[in-house]
Amino acid sequence: QVQLVESGGGLVQAGDSLRLSCAASGLTFSEYAVGWFRQGPGKEREFVAAIDWTGAFTYYLDSVQGRFTISRDNAKNRGYLQMNSLKPEDTAVYYCALSRIMSSFRAGRSDYRGQGTQVTVSS
Repeated sequence: QVQLVESGGGLVQAGDSLRLSCAASGLTFSEYAVGWFRQGPGKEREFVAAIDWTGAFTYYLDSVQGRFTISRDNAKNRGYLQMNSLKPEDTAVYYCALSRIMSSFRAGRSDYRGQGTQVTVSS
């Protein structure tokens, strides 16, 4: 049974940092690209960041480029999203996702997705 469990969310002030973690089990983690999505209150779910299975290639939503960093540790079956200089508009539920095809994240698709972790940024 495949499981993705996000952690690390919370309530912070604008300008603060958070590090989200995604723990994967039930599959060969290194065979999948890792993506992060978010859904803010009253908004559509949107792609945030992705990293390929090697960790060598990443891409980001324009509005988080330079502030967020995605990474992974295949030995620990974990993906991470380091979020710096947080803004109130970053408030959302953040979801970890896995896909064998990295480009599918751009289309909002994934093979597996976690339940999400809430990030709230106050002004």
